[in-house]
Amino acid sequence: MAVVLADSLHFHVQRLPAAAGADAPDRPAVVFLHGLVVDNLSSFYCPLAVPVARSGHEAVLYDLRGHGRTERPATGYDSRTAVRDLFALLAALGLGHRPVHLVGNSYGGTLALHAALARPDRVSGLTLLEPPLSGAWVENMVDTLSAAALSLEDSPVPAELRTLRLRKAANLTAIADALLNRTSLIDDIAASRPFTRADHARRACPALIVCGEHSELVHGARELARHAPRCELRILPGLGHDVLKESSGVLREAVLAHIAATAPTTPAASSAAATAARPRAGALVR
Repeated sequence: MAVVLADSLHFHVQRLPAAAGADAPDRPAVVFLHGLVVDNLSSFYCPLAVPVARSGHEAVLYDLRGHGRTERPATGYDSRTAVRDLFALLAALGLGHRPVHLVGNSYGGTLALHAALARPDRVSGLTLLEPPLSGAWVENMVDTLSAAALSLEDSPVPAELRTLRLRKAANLTAIADALLNRTSLIDDIAASRPFTRADHARRACPALIVCGEHSELVHGARELARHAPRCELRILPGLGHDVLKESSGVLREAVLAHIAATAPTTPAASSAAATAARPRAGALVR
């Protein structure tokens, strides 16, 4: 665990080195971007970050602005600031000139897409897990967050949870209350501009999108895959929005294969990557 100062903000960061002897300067670091409010870097740690490091890529996890153990300023929860935070943090970690592969879960997938559009020179690949892409999602999320903010305002729940020694739940509830009622997060989400077909068409790096079969976000993912170059959509049967928690084994195989297939490699490694990238029959469906 480390606290890193980047662009005048203190970020909570976890950095997992690549397996011994496997790291190389031209191999992308894999950076993980988590979802909104009650999410943090820990959701990626065991399902994906540790396997990514063992596969030969450095893994970088951090709590987004205001989330987890990262500093919580009153403003700056828009996508442009999040992208600035990301690249300022990478510079502070000494990764300012290294390519990165971004793995984003839920709203983190949206931020990953914004980063790839803003800095195509730095983002070598994308893995998007249940990314919200439409204006309808923004409207629904603002309504949901606004209702949650009202229910948490002056709520005795965090204190009651601590009395019951449910510290983790108490901390998550307190963070949600602080984000929703004492920052500009809801207003910043409400002001979000949805992606356009032109945005999707100009994204240059290869992307893998993974959605649950029953997720409300499948339609937007299909639109992205339809209009974006070098984009693969995989739909996991029987699942909803939370593919990161519910399909760790299948998801891990898909993500590792995608990273291996899209990373710059030596000729010998390219052959191994191509083999690893071949999907297993029946594991995933388009």
